[in-house]
Amino acid sequence: MDAAGYTTLTRQSGLMREMQVVANNIANISTTGFRREGVVFAEYVKRMDGEPSLSMAHATARNIDLGQASISQTGGAFDFAIQGDGFFLIETPQGQRLTRAGSFTPSAEGELVNPDGFRLLDQGGAPIFVPPDAGVVGMSEDGTLSAGGQPLARVGLWQPTDPNTLRHQGGTLFEAGAMEPVEDGQILQGYIEDSNVNPISEIARMIEVQRAYELGQKFLDNEDARVRGVIQTLGR
Repeated sequence: MDAAGYTTLTRQSGLMREMQVVANNIANISTTGFRREGVVFAEYVKRMDGEPSLSMAHATARNIDLGQASISQTGGAFDFAIQGDGFFLIETPQGQRLTRAGSFTPSAEGELVNPDGFRLLDQGGAPIFVPPDAGVVGMSEDGTLSAGGQPLARVGLWQPTDPNTLRHQGGTLFEAGAMEPVEDGQILQGYIEDSNVNPISEIARMIEVQRAYELGQKFLDNEDARVRGVIQTLGR
C-alpha cells in the first residue's frame, strides 16, 4: 500500500472513533450530569529514510465539554445541582471520582450515596452522614446541609488542578490527577443538572463524520481498483 493509502486508513480509523464518541453522546442525551465528549485530531509525521516524510492522522485524544447544562427541578431533598464550576466527589472501589450527577439517597447506614451505591464525600473528603431522625434537611447555596437549625455536613465541590488530567471513566464518572476544592461553587437543592449534549448539533456532526468516512472509503476503493489494474496490465 502506498503513502496515500496509509494516510487515508489512519484518517478512517480516527473518523470511526469520532463516530463512536458522537453515538455515545446521543445515547446519553437524557443522562443526568452527562458531559459531552469530542475527538481531537492531530497530525503525526513519520520520517522515512531516503524518502519524503509521511503525514498521518492521529485521533486518540478526547476532549470533555464542561459547559453548564440546563437545570431541572425535582423537589428531592437529596437532589443537588451545581451552578458553575466544580464536581461532586464520589468514593468508588477504584478510588475517588468526580461527577456532575447529583441524585443521592441516604443508605441504610445514613450515608448519602448515588444510584450505584457510591458514597458522596464532603469538603474534607469524608462520607456525609445524615441521621435517620434528622427530620427535614435543608441546604444553603455553599453546600452546607442542616436539620433543625444544626449543621450536618458541607457537600464538597472539587475540580482537577490541571483540567487536562480529567479522564472519562464511563457513565458520568471522571478520574483526575491532583484535585482542589472549589470555594465559590453554588449548589441548588431539589434540582438536578441535565446532560449538556445538544441533540441537533450531535446529529449534524454524525452526518458530517459519516459522509467524510464514505468519501475516504471511496478513495480506498478507487486506489484498490487502480492497483489491481496496474497489476493486471503488467502481468499480461
